[in-house]
Amino acid sequence: MKRIILKPFALIALAAVILSSCASLQKMKKNANLITFKTTPEILETNAGKVDVAIDGKFPAKYFNKKATMVATPVLKYEGGEKAFEPVTLQGEKVDANNKVITQATGGSFAYKDAVPYIEAMRLSTLELRITASQGKKSLDFAPIKLALGVIATPTLVVNMPTPLIGVQREKNTTGKYDPNIDAFQRIVPDAYTADIKYLINKADIRPTELTKDDIAKLNEYNQALAKDPRKKLKSMEVSSYASPDGKLDFNTKLAEKRQDASAKFLTKELKKNEVEAQFQTKFTPEDWDGFKELMSKSNIQDKELILRVLSMYTDPEVRNREIKNLSNAFVAVAAQILPELRRSKFTTSIELIGKTDEELSALADSDPSKLNPAELLYAATLTKDLNKQLAIYNSAMKIYPSDWRGFNNAGMVLVKQQKYADAKSLFEKAEKLNNNEPIIKNNLGVCALKAGDLATAETYFGGASGAGDAVNNNLGILSIIKGDYAKAVKYFGDSDSPNTGLAKILTGDNNGALKSLENCTWEGCYMKEYFKAIVGARTAKENLMYESLEKAVKMHPELKKTAATDMEFAKYFNEARFKAIVK
Repeated sequence: MKRIILKPFALIALAAVILSSCASLQKMKKNANLITFKTTPEILETNAGKVDVAIDGKFPAKYFNKKATMVATPVLKYEGGEKAFEPVTLQGEKVDANNKVITQATGGSFAYKDAVPYIEAMRLSTLELRITASQGKKSLDFAPIKLALGVIATPTLVVNMPTPLIGVQREKNTTGKYDPNIDAFQRIVPDAYTADIKYLINKADIRPTELTKDDIAKLNEYNQALAKDPRKKLKSMEVSSYASPDGKLDFNTKLAEKRQDASAKFLTKELKKNEVEAQFQTKFTPEDWDGFKELMSKSNIQDKELILRVLSMYTDPEVRNREIKNLSNAFVAVAAQILPELRRSKFTTSIELIGKTDEELSALADSDPSKLNPAELLYAATLTKDLNKQLAIYNSAMKIYPSDWRGFNNAGMVLVKQQKYADAKSLFEKAEKLNNNEPIIKNNLGVCALKAGDLATAETYFGGASGAGDAVNNNLGILSIIKGDYAKAVKYFGDSDSPNTGLAKILTGDNNGALKSLENCTWEGCYMKEYFKAIVGARTAKENLMYESLEKAVKMHPELKKTAATDMEFAKYFNEARFKAIVK
């Protein structure tokens, strides 16, 4: 190996270079106070579970050595630890690298943004900038530069109590769609029975064979049960008599009236024989064109459409008769299949079925739930505020009616109220297998996903819960706050009386609107309502509002003392005697 011998003048030159680089780095360190930094926001804030920071730095002219490199690392220090942001690297104009260049002649600036995951300990913290400058093989650490104090964590105070929904067997409304506000349980249920007797053409006497038909016997039984059962209440009893729409109108009018008299006489006799005291109404229809049209529409008669067209084209009964009879082939079928069915008297008894009282339902739900139908059993659970009793009733519903999704869903809803989200999720999943498209179940699965922190899944479920009611918007509002979209949260909450409505407005800067919403909050004993009002007071320099609301909040929930003591919303009051007294 060749031995290298440094001559004295080479050693001197090398030492000079080293000393020169050290001197230039020392100079940069000494003059670090000439660098200006602006941190946005001045007090850091959480947003969507992270702490965001933006730093703008400016170097004066003649500061940055042409051959120097500087690495600046923002670090958030807090009790028990620290978290570094991504470093930013800057260089002088003679450094052969690809970093942001700061010239010696004019200086320069840089803009920096980054975020780190938020933890509670960061509420009281210090953001400092740690700088290391280097030149060649030499490096020098600067004294840490403090940039900001504390982290405002107000978004994390969202009341993450998403609303589950009770399962209802919804009934169709007048538009034919399911109405989420209509429950199938009805204490008073309408019911009716209809029977009829047929007449021969142009006759009004009731044939004995008609009186022995099954539906007449069942009508008598129905009327007898009405008289004996106190849970059955007569609403109306009606006899309607008809003549078929063939022949002359005058004749048919008299014929229908005679049939009315005959059927009324028969019903009077039957009611008396069965000891049923009831009044009934009678009416007659000389030419039953409505019945004709209905039967014709259901038939397979040749030229059916043509006959129906005749009915729509002509209103005069004689013209209708003539035109239909002109269709000779079709009229034979009409006379054989349609007209005999229209020569009739119809008996209709309409009643109300009076359901069990609340006391009866509650007693049976405890002692013998199998005697209740699904709607009664599920309704019985709503008659108690005891969550354990509710759960017991829903467990009975799951056992007795295993194909009814509501039992599983409602048991899950109770478990949510008991903060047992994993168990609730399992039941909601079983309910979903029974009714995959039910928006109520989708909402409740979204509730579990939101509590588990699975925001994407929660959002998907809530999207599938459209139409399930205001609870879905409330849950989407909570989700929006957690995601950092505060304006969207305000829209979702609308005029909701949730304290989160006020929080969302605080986070969008609408302090007056927030205070109004919080004053309208009807949640009894809601300590977060008062805490949020205290934040509004601090932000708007209304000290009385701040102190009075904070005192109410910690009185209702003493654990809030620890929160308030580290809440940078109240930083300017940390050393005030009244504040210290509240949080001690």
